[in-house]
Amino acid sequence: MSYSIDIYRGDLKPTKNFINFATFVSFFPQLVAGPIERASNLLPQIANQRVWSHKKFKEGLFQIIVGFFRKVVVADSIGSMIDGIYNAPDIHNASSILMAVVLYSFQIYFDFSGYSDIAIGTAKLLGFEFKRNFNLPYFSSSITEFWRRWHMSLSTWLRDYLYIPLGGNRNGRIKQYRNLFLTMLLGGLWHGSSWNFVIWGAAHGILLGVEKRFNLIPQNYIFLRNALIFILVSLIWIFFRSLSLTDSILIFEKLFTGPYNAPYIGDINHFIVLVYGLVIAIVFDLVIFVRGRALEEIGSKIVDFRFVFLCVFFLTNIILFYSSASNFIYFQF
Repeated sequence: MSYSIDIYRGDLKPTKNFINFATFVSFFPQLVAGPIERASNLLPQIANQRVWSHKKFKEGLFQIIVGFFRKVVVADSIGSMIDGIYNAPDIHNASSILMAVVLYSFQIYFDFSGYSDIAIGTAKLLGFEFKRNFNLPYFSSSITEFWRRWHMSLSTWLRDYLYIPLGGNRNGRIKQYRNLFLTMLLGGLWHGSSWNFVIWGAAHGILLGVEKRFNLIPQNYIFLRNALIFILVSLIWIFFRSLSLTDSILIFEKLFTGPYNAPYIGDINHFIVLVYGLVIAIVFDLVIFVRGRALEEIGSKIVDFRFVFLCVFFLTNIILFYSSASNFIYFQF
C-alpha cells in the first residue's frame, strides 16, 4: 500500500526491475510481522550491490542473539505461566490477575521486540539496513512518546498514511483530537475485527487527545510519569490479550474489587527462571537506555572480547533456560 500511495503522491518513482520489486514484496526477514519496510528505504538497497561488512556482521549477529534471548527465555517463559490465567480469569483471584497483567506487558514487548531484533539482524547479515522498530518504549514519559518508541514502523505508517491525510494538527484542536482518535481506532481494527481491539485502539486515541489538552503531571516528575504510562498501557493491554470482551470486563472487576490473596505461581522452578530472565532483560535495557545506545549498533561498538563474552552469555542462557517454543504473538496479525 505504501509503495502504491507513494507513487500516486509523486514521492516515489516506480521501479522498472520486476525482480527488485518482487524481492521487496517478499523479503523474508520482515514478511510475516514486520518491521514494516517501505520501498523508499529497501528498494535502493536491493538495487545496489552489497559487499561484506564486518561491522554489519557483528551488529546483526549480536542483535539476533539478544532477540532470541528476549523471545525464548523471557517472553515464552512468561507466556507459559500467564496463559492459563488469561484463558480462565474466572477461577483466579485478583493477585494472580494483577501479576498476569503486569507480566503480559513484558511478554508482548520482549516477544515482538525479539522478533524485530531477529528480523533486523538477519537483514544486516544479508547486507540490508532496516529501520529501528522498538526504542525502549516502557521508559516513555507520555503516551505520545510511547507510540514514538513502540512498533515504530507501524506508528510512522499510521502517521504518514492516516493521521496526516486526515488533516493532522492543521485544522485546530478539535479536529486534531478527532484525527488522533480515528487513527488509533483504525490501528486497533488493523489487529482484528473484535470489540477488544476497537476498545484498545479507542483508549489510546482518547489518551493521546487528553494528553494534548492537559498536562496532568509536571515534566520534572519524570519517574512518576514513567510509572503512570506503564500502568495505563498495562491496563489497556488487557483488551489486547483477553479472549473476549466479557473476560476483559471480568478482569477489571477483579482488579478493582479483589480479593488479593496469594497469587498462583505454579511450578516454582519455572517461576525462578522467569524472574531470572526478566531481570537480565530489564537490566540490559536499562543499561542501553542510560548510555543512550541503540541495540542495532551495539555489536560494532564493543571490543571483540566483550562481544564474544556477551554472545556466549546470552547463548548459554538460551540453551539452559529456553521455555517451550511458541509462535510469536504478532504472527496472528
